[in-house]
Amino acid sequence: MARAARPLLIAEPSRYAGRSARQARRLLAALALVLLIALLSGGSGAATGSLIEITNAGVVEAMRHGSDYYAASLQAARSADAPSRLLFTFPLPTLAVLQAAIGQVAAALLLYALAMLTLFAWWQRLRSAIPRPSVRAIAVVLAAAGMINALLGEFVAVHDLWAGLLLSLSLAARTPRHWITAAALGFMAAMIRETAALYLGLMLVVALLEGHKREAAGWAIVMAVFAAAVAVHLQAIAAVMGPLGDPQSADWAGAAGFGFALHAIAASTALSLLPSGVAALLVALAIAGWSAWRNPLATRVLATTLAFVLVLTFWSGPGRAHWAFLIAPLVPIGLIFVPDALRDLARAALDRRRITVTRTAA
Repeated sequence: MARAARPLLIAEPSRYAGRSARQARRLLAALALVLLIALLSGGSGAATGSLIEITNAGVVEAMRHGSDYYAASLQAARSADAPSRLLFTFPLPTLAVLQAAIGQVAAALLLYALAMLTLFAWWQRLRSAIPRPSVRAIAVVLAAAGMINALLGEFVAVHDLWAGLLLSLSLAARTPRHWITAAALGFMAAMIRETAALYLGLMLVVALLEGHKREAAGWAIVMAVFAAAVAVHLQAIAAVMGPLGDPQSADWAGAAGFGFALHAIAASTALSLLPSGVAALLVALAIAGWSAWRNPLATRVLATTLAFVLVLTFWSGPGRAHWAFLIAPLVPIGLIFVPDALRDLARAALDRRRITVTRTAA
């Protein structure tokens, strides 16, 4: 085994330091294959943000003029010729009620404040992993790249954008002793975008695996309360839709593919300014980078990111590319761990030391 070298950017050697040559070569080969797929993947994962924004903004505007949320949502979906799917056409009314109450300008400012708070939380949380302020500043810039739409005030009415920031803040705030805040933020994210409930389940599983029984119970309670809220929400939808409802399109038209998932994430960040192949490659590299940090937080971020990548890969499509906003604030940060990971893997893979056995006279 190769001995761990002094870290380049992070405080401690990466998870890949000291690996055997065989392990390192296999990991590098797997990474090279993933990066090649990412580079060659075609298509676009750009979210249909215009339709989502127009539909949600129309609902909020109707509510400001006294309309009921569910009636306004149904009318907006019909006007946009969108299929009436229960939790896709009718997200929980949390965000719409908030925006209708405070106004568009205040909502944009609140979204910006949430993004800035999330950036500050990551600056603080990465202090132990990245002690040098200059390097940590780069990590925060990478985080900002994942929040670019929030910082620029775009897609204010898109639920996934708000939920993604709350998920990122939840992870940054979570510690073994302070998990209640993380659970509350995760609950808020799920109450804005139901797809974020996957995060609640993941945190429950990870807490159990790590032996944090009280935390696991807390996440279970949060999931139960969320399920109750969804049950009430579905009853309200049924009331406005009537017994027959509207004609509905197929709920799933096949897997969109891994390339689509990477492009959707890239399109949700500042990486969209780069050529599509390069942007997808950097997304794949950033996700892999999270695996290099020896910290339970990195395990939770990696689990969250991979879970939503799988959702985008196998149960998504152009009409749901906006789900990528849920992990967009997390993914680019992983690039800060890549230099140490690659250096440690390359050093281990090139290690040619042999153990020589000699006989001595008795």
